[in-house]
Amino acid sequence: MALNKYMKIAMTEARKAGRRGDVPVGAVIVEVSSGRVLAQAGNRVEADSDPTGHAEILVLREVAIKVCSPRLSGCDIYVTLEPCPMCAQAISFSRIRRLYFGAYDSKNGAVDHGVKIFSQKFCNHKPEIIGSLEEKKCSNILKEFFDRRRQA
Repeated sequence: MALNKYMKIAMTEARKAGRRGDVPVGAVIVEVSSGRVLAQAGNRVEADSDPTGHAEILVLREVAIKVCSPRLSGCDIYVTLEPCPMCAQAISFSRIRRLYFGAYDSKNGAVDHGVKIFSQKFCNHKPEIIGSLEEKKCSNILKEFFDRRRQA
């Protein structure tokens, strides 16, 4: 199934981020019309000393540059973890068509938890949202990462 194919790419990016010492979150942006992957990345907050180095921000920036537009209405984004407020707002600003995410984040998530960005009056664009795609696998990537850190 195509959905799992893209989430598997995001999970690979998440694992790479974890090996670099970043929280293992991965993201992929797909062009809807062709099914082509336009960008993929894992978190680079620690690797780049960049507080905005979240996987979602990295792929949004890359695709916007590629298509020479800040509006990505012909694209879907796949993320291994429910986006935080910064990333959810950036997804809204970019006019992404559909957001798929894996694990829920009751602490820092901003889609189904916390500030629920897409439900706010100030939110000008709400993508279609599909959560819990490969949820258990995405959750396990995070759990294993934090278990290893606690043991170290």
